[in-house]
Parts: sequence; C-alpha cells; structure tokens
Amino acid sequence: MKLSKLVIAAAVVAAGASSIATSAFAQAKEQFFPLLSYRTGPYAPNGVPWANGKQDYIKMINARDGGINGVKLTFEECETGYATDRGVECYERLKGKPGVALFDPQATGITFALTEKAPVDKIPLMTLGYGLSVAQDGQAFKWNFPFMGSYWTGADILIQHIGKGAGGMDKLKGKKIALVYHDSPFGKEPIPLLQERAKMHGFELQMLPVTAPGVEQKATWLQVRQSRPDYVLLWGWGVMNSTALKEAQATGFPRDKLYGVWWAGAEPDVRDVGEGAKGYHALALNGYGTQSKVIQDILKHVHDKSQGTGPKDEVGSVLYTRGVIIQMLAVESVRRAQERFGKGKVMTGEQVRWGMENLALDQKKLDAMGFGGVMRPLSTSCADHMGSTWARVHTWDGSKWNFSSDWYQADEQILKPMVKAGADKYLADKKMSRREAADCQS
Repeated sequence: MKLSKLVIAAAVVAAGASSIATSAFAQAKEQFFPLLSYRTGPYAPNGVPWANGKQDYIKMINARDGGINGVKLTFEECETGYATDRGVECYERLKGKPGVALFDPQATGITFALTEKAPVDKIPLMTLGYGLSVAQDGQAFKWNFPFMGSYWTGADILIQHIGKGAGGMDKLKGKKIALVYHDSPFGKEPIPLLQERAKMHGFELQMLPVTAPGVEQKATWLQVRQSRPDYVLLWGWGVMNSTALKEAQATGFPRDKLYGVWWAGAEPDVRDVGEGAKGYHALALNGYGTQSKVIQDILKHVHDKSQGTGPKDEVGSVLYTRGVIIQMLAVESVRRAQERFGKGKVMTGEQVRWGMENLALDQKKLDAMGFGGVMRPLSTSCADHMGSTWARVHTWDGSKWNFSSDWYQADEQILKPMVKAGADKYLADKKMSRREAADCQS
C-alpha cells in the first residue's frame, strides 16, 4: 500500500515537472512585442491606424508563417495617450516580460525619456521616422534605431523640394519660410537643420510654436497672415493638422504653399477638411493602398478570417501601412538575429539589437516579402542606425493623396557633420564615450 502511494506520488511529481517543463518550453518559444499605443485623446485618429497595422502584421506572420522559424509572436498593448509619463510607465511594466524584443515608443517625448533606460535594460528602441535625429550615429547611440528617416532628413528633403519648385536652391534667397510646429520635442527637432539650411541659402526662418494638442491656432495663423511667408512648414500631429489646414483656409493662406512632415500627411489629417485642403503637400515615407502583396496577405490571413484589429476599409491607408512596416522591421530584426544566434530560438533584447544593426533589405528581398512599392531598401550598420534617408512628396487633391514627386535623398554632406557634432555633444554631456571598434563586431 505504501509502495503504491509512493508510485502515485512519484507519478504526480513527474507529471507536475513535465507540465512545468512544457509550460517553460511554450513560454520559451514565444517572442514578445510590447506595443505602446494611443487610442484615446487628441492623437487617437492618427495613433489608431498605426497601432492596428502593427497588430495585424503580427497576426498575419503567425497565421501565414507560424511565427519566425517556429517561434510564435505575442504582444500586449499599453495605452500612453501620447503622454511621456504614461509611456515610461508602460515601458517599466512591459520590459520584464519573457521574450521581449524591442520597444517602439511611438512618441518623440517618450523616446527622449527612454534613451537612457534602454542601455541599462539592454532593450533596443525603434523610432521609425521620429525620435532623436542624432541617433542615426550608431557608434554613439548603441540602442536607438531611427529607421528610414529623422526630422532632420525630413526637413532637409522639404527644403530641397521647395527649392526645386522655385527653380533652384539659389532662388530661396530672400524668401521667408515659417515653421508652424507642435511645441514639444517632436516639433522642435527639425529646427537645427532648418537653421543650417537658412544660413546656406539666405532665407528667413520664422518659428511659430503651437501649444499641444493644437486645437487653438487662431493667433498662430493671424501671425502667418501678418508676416506673409512664402511657404509654411507644418510639423503637426493628431488634431493639430486638420486644425492648421482649416485655419490656413480661413486666413486665405494658399494650401499649395503649405508642406507637412510625414506625420501630417495621412488620411485623418485631411479627411474632415476635404476640398479645403486641396493642394496641400506632405512628405511620404512609404507607399500605401491595397495592391501590395503584404497588404493582400493581411486581408487574406487576418481580415477575411474576422481577426482584424480595426475596420477592413482602413487596411492599406498611409499610417496603417507605416505600422505594418514598423512591425515588419521588428520581425526581420528578430529573424536576422536568429541567423546568428540560433534559428527557432527566442532572441534577447541584446540579440535583437544586433539584428537591427545588421539588417540588409535590398529590393529583391523587399519584393519577396511583399513590400515592393511600399518602401525603399534599407541597410543598417554600426555607424548608421537609420538605413535609409529617402522620402517623396504627395499632394491632396480634395479627395485622395497623389504622389507629386520622385524620391529625394537627404543631403548627407549637410547631415553627417550635424549628426556627428550632435552625437558628440550628447556623449560629452552624459560623460560617455563612443563605441570601440570591437563592440561593433559583437
């Protein structure tokens, strides 16, 4: 009797151990993506499609491919409301989850706050098209990755485009360009580049801050009407963008002389203004629409199975597609890390960081992944954490966006010295040093 009890007890213990092992194995085969988002507040119209695109891409990779080489992808969203303090709280709550890959803060202010935390926690930050412009310098910012562009590259391309339209950069001399910007780290970020270009070409730069969230701009546009700039650059986000367009219309400022950053060039920015925004230009980091293979795969594997995160008619929109690109780059960073550290294994934040620093997505690879026509090739290194500095301009015709320029590349002769000087200053202020050559190989 005692023997049978011992056998039963041993069996129970063995079963429990097996269950724990199975649970640990299941947990070990999951790569976790913390998703900071803002679905509430004045920035929600822009934040929602961005967040939905990221979720749908994860769902599609799991449904179509079974994850990354057998590693299932999991995620958890955390609402920040675009507030820096809430973003930091989300980071602190999610950073300890098993299998955490990287963070996409989704806000420049949150990025600033996390930049000193990431090296300590050894979790990389992806800031596609936003964040610290000087973080392009990977030898100074080991854990920051401003993929595809910064506010310096965006501002540079806009000045190039305006100069081309004026008949040459020399024609900018004596012109007046006003910057209507969100009074936050995001809105202030392009100022150094614009000041540098103003010195080079002899145009006057007028800076007009708008208090967040930007629902009250009458005084700003009264200043625009009084100073009569030749061009206005709009560095807005969320409700600020449509408000600016309505005020431009009300004060009679020509919309075809108004140029927005790529966070002011999506459907939510112009939809409510309609014909009143006709002629308005904005930067475009990425293609959009439903014709690409990746979007067709999302429709097939996610939305056609009623698994979509948001409405089906949102799929393929400008910011939704940007969210898809962001999550693709996160997934490919993990895949690249697996190539070095072990296929079919869950990657640590340090390993994913290496993957982000060693991405090589040429046109052939992008086409095979279904991203042909959606984005430019991207290749990163220890020295370059951006990987691509290209953008186009598109123009609102009253009902839809149309590309109105070819691709521009930011001028590296201007950017490189500025990035290095800015990075050196950051390191000096923080009493830090550049990475050793050996660290770039690790």
